[in-house]
Amino acid sequence: MRGRLGVLALIAGAAGVLCAAVLAGIAAPGVAGRGGPQMLAQRGAGGAVPVDAEVVLAVDVSYSMDPEEQQLQREGYMAAITSREFMQALKAGMHGKIALTYFEWAGSHHQQIIVPWRLIDGPESADAFSADIGRARYTRQSRTSISSALLFGAPLFDGSGFRGIRRVIDVSGDGVNNNGPLVTVARDEVVAKGITINGLPIVIKRPNASTMDIDQLDVYFEDCVIGGPGAFVIPIRDRNQFREAIRTKLVLEIAGRQPEARVIPAQARAPRISCTIGERLWQERWGN
Repeated sequence: MRGRLGVLALIAGAAGVLCAAVLAGIAAPGVAGRGGPQMLAQRGAGGAVPVDAEVVLAVDVSYSMDPEEQQLQREGYMAAITSREFMQALKAGMHGKIALTYFEWAGSHHQQIIVPWRLIDGPESADAFSADIGRARYTRQSRTSISSALLFGAPLFDGSGFRGIRRVIDVSGDGVNNNGPLVTVARDEVVAKGITINGLPIVIKRPNASTMDIDQLDVYFEDCVIGGPGAFVIPIRDRNQFREAIRTKLVLEIAGRQPEARVIPAQARAPRISCTIGERLWQERWGN
C-alpha cells in the first residue's frame, strides 16, 4: 500500500508540473456538486466487474471543429491512453483497472459510439482501445449540443457491466451549447446520478461571429458544464497542447485526483458568463 501511495504521489506531482508549465491554466471545480471523492462501491447488480473508474469519453465532432483539430483531438486520446503516465496511474489504483468507452457528438441528433465499453487493465488492452479509435472514419455534423452529449453519456453507465469507484464523463469541445436542452439542466440531472463531469475546452480560435466562437470558453465550461465531486477543467490553448492536456486529464481522472484549484472570486459562485449564450447567439444569427 505504501508503494502504491508513493506512485500516486509521483503521478500527481508530475501532472501538476505539466499542467503549470504547459497548459497555461487549470480550472477549479464547477459550481454544481462541490465535494470530495465519490465512492460508489455498492452500486450495480452482482456480477459487475469492479474497477477503479468508469470513464465516458465524449468528443466533439461539430462543424466548428476543423479537420486538423479533429485529428489532433483523436490522436491526443490515442496517445494518452497508451502513455507511460496513464499506465502508472492505472496500476496504482485499488483494482489496477478501469473501464472506458468513447463516443463522438455534435448536435442533439448526433451521438455515435466509436468504441463500446472496454476493460483497460494493461498495455495490451490500452493499445487495442487506442487502435479502435484510430480505425474509425472521421465525421463532422452540424450544431453543438453539450447537453445532449451529457444526457446520452449518463445512461451508458447502467449497461456497462462494470462497477466503478468513480463514474466520470469527460467532455471535450470547442464551442458552447446551441442546441437541445439547456446545458445547466442536463448538467444537474447527470450530477444528481452521482456522475462527475470534467471538461476539456479547446480554446484555440479567436472569437468569431460567423462561427459563434466565444472568448473565455474555459470559464463557460467551469460555470455551466462541469459538476460533481472533484470536477475540473483543463483548457487547450494551443494546437501543440492536445496530447499533454489530454494525458494529464486522464491521469488525474484515473488516479482519482484533481489539480490544485486556482483561486476563484466569491462572486464566481454565480456564473461569470451566461450559460445560454450559445442559444442566444444562434437565435441572433438564424432567428430560431
